[in-house]
Amino acid sequence: MTGRVREAVETDIPAVMELRLAVRENRLFDPGQVTAEDCLAYVRDEDGAILGFSASTCETGWIWALFVRPEHEARGIGRALFAVACDALTGAGHGTLHLTTDPGTRAEHFYRAAGWRAAGRTPDGELFFESGALPR
Repeated sequence: MTGRVREAVETDIPAVMELRLAVRENRLFDPGQVTAEDCLAYVRDEDGAILGFSASTCETGWIWALFVRPEHEARGIGRALFAVACDALTGAGHGTLHLTTDPGTRAEHFYRAAGWRAAGRTPDGELFFESGALPR
């Protein structure tokens, strides 16, 4: 992977939202479901191109977003972003981390390969994953 992982800034929000709508899997069919205002708590000041993003909540131990621009997939960006999200949550004191994803996707395979286990399904059919061996 070239480049670096950095925290997003407020001016990144339009690019992050555009990237979120451009992904091939785990598509957000209602663009109004996640707003620019929802993203404000997850950014800080800096600048640079957005090739992917992850978002997690230290209060709950949830990773709620991990996406890479389709034309930049398979370059290690997702693995790097996933590791940073996991590190932030374990650093916040969480021993078990959580996320959801659609079944039958490359994301499902990615999380299983990282040692995470499916622990059930959400009411809308997504797989509920819990951390196993955390990535390093």
